[in-house]
Amino acid sequence: MVQLAESGGGVVQSGGSLTLSCKESEDATDCLAWFRQAPGKEREGVARLDIMGGTWFADSAKGRFTIAQDKGKNTLHLQMTTLKSEDTATYYCAAAKAGCGRAGWTLRNYIDWGQGTQVTVSS
Repeated sequence: MVQLAESGGGVVQSGGSLTLSCKESEDATDCLAWFRQAPGKEREGVARLDIMGGTWFADSAKGRFTIAQDKGKNTLHLQMTTLKSEDTATYYCAAAKAGCGRAGWTLRNYIDWGQGTQVTVSS
């Protein structure tokens, strides 16, 4: 079981940028991802990164968000730019039991989750 701890959330103005981090207890997964959940909405995938460096992004994140891993520090980052009010949510880091191609955005494929970090975009 990989323990995940997110950080970096906060309040940012619309159009601003924010970088989230996810510290992993160990480098033991083939796929890491960021999900988010807004109040009253289902949890949705945002970005995922596999062991070979492949990346996938939700349509809402394409062109604005970047996902990267600092393997030396066992830390996953999500760099978010041009933030919009609809990006307001709790952001979660998750690790899949399979590669990212198989895991997709299906929540049950992700076996380890962090506690989440809140991102609020003010207009």
